[in-house]
Order: sequence, then C-alpha cells, then structure tokens
Amino acid sequence: MVEYKTPGEIDAMHAAGQVVARILATVRAQAAPGVRLAELDQTARDVLAEAGATSPFLGYQPTPEQSPFPAVICASVNDAALHDIPGSYRLADGDLLSIDCGATLDGWAADAAISVQVGHKRPADTRLISTASAALRAGIAAAVPGGRLGDISAAIGAAGRAARYGICTDFGGHGIGHAMHEDPHIPNIGRPGRGLRLVPGLVIAIEPWFLAGGTDAYTIDSNGWTIRSTDGSHAAHVEHTIAITDDGPLILTAPA
Repeated sequence: MVEYKTPGEIDAMHAAGQVVARILATVRAQAAPGVRLAELDQTARDVLAEAGATSPFLGYQPTPEQSPFPAVICASVNDAALHDIPGSYRLADGDLLSIDCGATLDGWAADAAISVQVGHKRPADTRLISTASAALRAGIAAAVPGGRLGDISAAIGAAGRAARYGICTDFGGHGIGHAMHEDPHIPNIGRPGRGLRLVPGLVIAIEPWFLAGGTDAYTIDSNGWTIRSTDGSHAAHVEHTIAITDDGPLILTAPA
C-alpha cells in the first residue's frame, strides 16, 4: 500500500535527508587510495551518532534466509553495483566506488547514493557516472503532479539505453517513509503514461544503476548481498530521496 506524507512529515524526512547528505559528503572527501572500506563505514557511523540518527541499513534483513546487513553503508567497487559490505579492502587508484547510505531521524528515513572515482579518473567511468547522474536528473524532472510512475522509469531507461548500458529492473527505486523500503517499486525501465498517478505527498527514492558492459545480467556473491555485473564490467549507482509537491519534485537528500 502506498502511504502519502503530509507537509510536516516531508519536513521531517528532509531533516533525515540532510543527515544522509552529510554522510555522503564526508565519505566522498575521505575516499582515497589506501583507505579501507571499513573506515568509510566508521565515518558514516560517526556522522549518524553526531546527528542523533540511526541507520536503516544496519541489521536490515529482507528475508529470513538472508543474513542481516552488518554495516551502515553499502560500499561497492568496480564490478560491484549494489549492496557490497564494507570490509578490509583498501581503495586503489582508479577504482569506481559507489556509496549507498540511509538515515532514520525521529522515525523517518531517507536514502541516497553516489558514485565517485578514486584517484585517477578513467574516461569510461567518467562517462558511466555522468550518464547515471543525468538519468537521475531526468527521473526527478519527470516526478511531477499529474504524471505517472512510468514517466520516471522511462526517463531513466532512455538515458541508460542511449548510452548502451545494461539496466536491470530487479532492483530499482522505491517508496520511503517510516520504513526504508515502501511501495511503490520504481524500475529503471518503463513506459511513459503508465503506472501509479503521481500526486503531492508521494515520497520516493529514485536510483538508476547502470552496467557498463551493456548486458543486464548480474550475479550475487555468496554473502547474499553483493550484486555484480556478470561480465565484470564496472557499474555506477546514484540515488536521491524526493517528495512530489504542488511545486514539483523536492530533493530531500540534496546538500543544504
């Protein structure tokens, strides 16, 4: 069931979104060759604690068969697209790093992700991240009252397919509120004019993720979490939490 938020509830989610924005900015500044992914996770924990917020990622367990997620960020490197667990790996020059994180503050959640290049910038990765970011902007621009959920999906998919990137619809955007994942699901490919009507009060996380090799196939590591491109190509993932308002989309996780 889709739950719509009041203006006051959107304000509360905006406050949680600002915590997420601070985490991403701090982790982006720290990411450099030689830094362990676990160090980035600790930095995120410190920002959460300072803000009096908690993590909707830590302990998240979507199914009883899956182990609870043990960190407050997902830190996915190169061919890892989503949900990698930050551990002892040290970032190397030229890595493509995707960081996904959330925050819960006063009972309301927000969620966002960035992809960054560590050290040397590879042109292919620059193009991949740029395309994912453009797709995110296009998806947000389509999130207007009177539109349809398919408008958002179609805008994202058009950007990815034009660049000949792989796009998987198994994992995509989602509603968000008291819980990190709520209805509706928002695939990264769709048909305009189809799906749920967009109205003020709908709060969603829009998150394009593209695979550079051009195929949509992925694998999941034995840890049950890490999603990788099957062909070993790099992946990029970007995300914002947005609210649909009478004045258009409001990005709740954009830095103030």
